[in-house]
Amino acid sequence: MSPPSRGSLTDMTGMDKKTVSRDGTSLAYHRAGQGPVAVLVSGAMSTGATMAPLAAALSDRCDAVVYDRRGRGGSGDTAPYAVEREVEDLAALIDAVGGEAALYGVSSGGALALRAAASGLPVRRVAVYEPPFAVREGGEHERAEYTDNLNQALAEGRRGDAVELFLRRTGLAPEVIASARQSPLWPGMESIAPTLAHDDAVMGDGLVPHDLLASITVPVLSVSGSASPAWMREAARAIAEAAPRGTYRVLEGQTHAVEPEVLAPVLAEFFAA
Repeated sequence: MSPPSRGSLTDMTGMDKKTVSRDGTSLAYHRAGQGPVAVLVSGAMSTGATMAPLAAALSDRCDAVVYDRRGRGGSGDTAPYAVEREVEDLAALIDAVGGEAALYGVSSGGALALRAAASGLPVRRVAVYEPPFAVREGGEHERAEYTDNLNQALAEGRRGDAVELFLRRTGLAPEVIASARQSPLWPGMESIAPTLAHDDAVMGDGLVPHDLLASITVPVLSVSGSASPAWMREAARAIAEAAPRGTYRVLEGQTHAVEPEVLAPVLAEFFAA
């Protein structure tokens, strides 16, 4: 049985609960809804609030849990960073919400969700939306250069430059980035810039992690949008093919910025199975 109190959709963006990870890091989270427990894992340059619209769309069929990954929003951070600490964060969160959960991760958050499932956490099912893996080798020099430049910018306290490096890597045009620097949203982006290194580490060597995926014993749903770049769709399909119990779905007309109302029914059906 789930606890009777879930919070309301009106305060979905407010992380009103806390738990503590193995290394003492405080984690802020919120849950709302009824049904199977599903923890939603955000990607780069985002907090748990980014997942609130999807959680709201899921809440009539799922007990949706959003949280601030370490170094973001209301959660703390503890140095030195390691991907294993983020897996331990999910272990603590799952324990706090009942001891078992499904996971959903978007973009690099999907890579983290897959790592958590492979690590043996009590995860029933795992769904991902377009983790930005490459299917074939190539581009190693560009990736290494990005990592080096990102870590140097962060070490020197140049958070704005770190954010710009990330935005350039996602393909944004220079004029769009210049405009973003003048936006009222920019200070918030700079505030979580150090977590860009976290997501970079979560992505490993950037290739589809075939061995890791082969070790996941629970069902895996890998989803992409038909309007996303071909390489993202190819990576999503490769994830499903590498997982022993993998399934691939394409959402017509959707891009990497998938609409919650389109994605939620697909996830709810998968989590309820």
